[in-house]
Amino acid sequence: MTVDLGPLWLTVKLAAVTTVLLMLFAMPFSWWLAHTRSRWKPAIEAVTALPLVLPPTVLGFYLLILMSPNSTLGGAWVSMTGDTLTFSFTGLVIASMIYSLPFAVQPLQAAFEQAGLRAVEAARTLGAGPIDRFWSVALPMARRGLLTAAILTFAHTIGEFGVVLMVGGNIPGETKVISIAIYEHVETIRYAEAHVLSAILMVFSFMVLLVVYVSNRQGQVSLR
Repeated sequence: MTVDLGPLWLTVKLAAVTTVLLMLFAMPFSWWLAHTRSRWKPAIEAVTALPLVLPPTVLGFYLLILMSPNSTLGGAWVSMTGDTLTFSFTGLVIASMIYSLPFAVQPLQAAFEQAGLRAVEAARTLGAGPIDRFWSVALPMARRGLLTAAILTFAHTIGEFGVVLMVGGNIPGETKVISIAIYEHVETIRYAEAHVLSAILMVFSFMVLLVVYVSNRQGQVSLR
């Protein structure tokens, strides 16, 4: 039995790119959410958390419409690049960032709220600028939240199915990630290959959760 590991490497690539890009967005956005007094904060938090409660197929359907060549976004992308966002790796990255958004934002927001503003304000009185205060003071204080957010984002992207199926389809080497490959193996009654890929995902998921729990426990011990 030969198992094609191409979908596994494509999935790891997708998760890595999604995590890096999403963390770059989530860090300042989570900081703003943690400290803003805007009356729109509850609504923004609700929109951010929508992927947690929406069925992936619903989210995938609307993303498919949004990124189709007939839409404003999809049409503009075709005009600029000559390629479509739908059924492409780039489209998968965008869809994955939206699908995993709450897993990046919520742990970071909680960490920033817990850290408070006292140290940041002290740095301001010493002459540190806004960017310096964020990178040198606020972010190191929220490092556990940052680690948790990055790990959960990566893991959540690894396991996604409905969104990537709707937006990316099943194109080998381009959009055929490991969850799609497992589904295809089951459909074609190739259970041995499905077992191998499923076992890889199960072990990976356990290791991710173990790292998160150990990290959080060490952080709690260090605070005592």
